[in-house]
Amino acid sequence: MLRLIAKVYWTFSKWTLATEPAPTQPTVVLGAPHTSNWDFALMLVIAWRLKMRFRWLGKESLFRGWRGPIMRAIGGIPVDRANPAGVVDDLVRRIRDGDVFGLVVTPEGTRGGVGHWKSGFYRIAREAGLAVTLGYVDRTTMTTGLGPTLALTGDVSADMNAIRAFYADKSGFLPARRVEPRLREEGESRPTSA
Repeated sequence: MLRLIAKVYWTFSKWTLATEPAPTQPTVVLGAPHTSNWDFALMLVIAWRLKMRFRWLGKESLFRGWRGPIMRAIGGIPVDRANPAGVVDDLVRRIRDGDVFGLVVTPEGTRGGVGHWKSGFYRIAREAGLAVTLGYVDRTTMTTGLGPTLALTGDVSADMNAIRAFYADKSGFLPARRVEPRLREEGESRPTSA
């Protein structure tokens, strides 16, 4: 059903799906720039169209009440913001146990008001030995899709320079809310907090 929804969407949408093939190995998929809830919706229809098995992280409040079963059915994993390290540990365990999926992460963590990306995506990828796939939304060209998949080196500045180069001309659904891809921890050997 989800693939049918995606097919209908891409048939009639003003947006163009301009993408590299979906990765065949577990990966962390960045959903950026994250400037609106529409950015997230576009990432969902990208994954559905590419027949990509994915999971995504969301604040715990999204999973309360009637929304919980729906959010879980479309791949959501609730995040207890009081214990973000527990989420990283759980995801690393799932991957090491052989669960194959793309983990969609919005590294800005919110749709505005922050000056840097959160490092959780980097920590998860490094601890689980995963590559990072650069998913994008670009309002200026009305294109969206998956960009390259990068193997992280552990050199935070070098890795983020490669990520920044890809996102340099991407604007998000609401361009004024775009946040420069920069981790607070850049310059350290590795991020220490999400």
